[in-house]
Amino acid sequence: MRRICLGVFWALLWVVPATAQTYRISVNQFVEHPSLDAVLRGVQDGLQKLGVIAQFSVHNAQGNTATAVQIASQIAGEEPDLVLAIATPSAQACAQAAKKSPVLAKVPLVFTAITDPVAAGLVDNWDRPGKNITGLSDKLPLDKHMALIRECLPKISRLGVMYSTGEANSQATVAALREEVGRLGWSLVEAGVSKSAEVYQAAKSLVGRVDAIYIPTDNTVVSTLESVIKVGTEAQLPVFSADVDSVARGTVAAVAFDYYLHGTQTAQLVRRILVDGKAPGDIPVEQQQELVVHVNRKAARAMGITIPDGVQARAEKIYP
Repeated sequence: MRRICLGVFWALLWVVPATAQTYRISVNQFVEHPSLDAVLRGVQDGLQKLGVIAQFSVHNAQGNTATAVQIASQIAGEEPDLVLAIATPSAQACAQAAKKSPVLAKVPLVFTAITDPVAAGLVDNWDRPGKNITGLSDKLPLDKHMALIRECLPKISRLGVMYSTGEANSQATVAALREEVGRLGWSLVEAGVSKSAEVYQAAKSLVGRVDAIYIPTDNTVVSTLESVIKVGTEAQLPVFSADVDSVARGTVAAVAFDYYLHGTQTAQLVRRILVDGKAPGDIPVEQQQELVVHVNRKAARAMGITIPDGVQARAEKIYP
């Protein structure tokens, strides 16, 4: 029988008297990669700093949607005080499980690292989510992402984008990207994948057809980012990312969210529900506003470009 609970652990975050309230939080994380891992750390650290005592039962679906669904069903048996869903497929799985389980239907569901919760069918609207759910969106500032790419590549006219065709998060991003690229007068070449094993060939399909590749916060592609970096290096094709954690792994640059801070902001939402007793459905979905610039000089050289001085001067982090 396949193990569906990958990477499960319990962590006590705060040493307190035995009489203090301890909350049980069950986590359904879709895949392991630096950005989502940073979100989880941010939530855990954020709650600790807020003085909230929490025990986490963490489950990782390792990028498998069916496993995320099984985890969501398993969580009902843990009788948590709150369910935390990290990334769209896991949040959708938990929301569907709540419809079938009288236990989960009463448990607050907080999502995080999700682009468009309305398009994903998670909430009725951003201001009043309804039901027993709310969370934090990482909707991308595509105008700023494209401005950074244009600053690094002033003559760009063809942009490639790689994404999972089965992930609502990515579909919404690419739809918005089509509009932004059209506004700039560029052409957009899409390379969709259905699983991580297809990422390398999808990257190769863009060689000779685009001037740069853009990787949104797509869980399937980011989890196998190294294969895209390999293609970009071999073809002298610059690869840009929508998250700064990917810059450390070898993309040229990103102006993006710090996903650890995304987690600490999520922790504030969790506290409002668990400690203050706020109803999740009455709490508006939040967005993270703070952006940082990271650049990777080595990756830029390997992909045949030089990062402009102006970009480097704004960078909070520079990889030599």
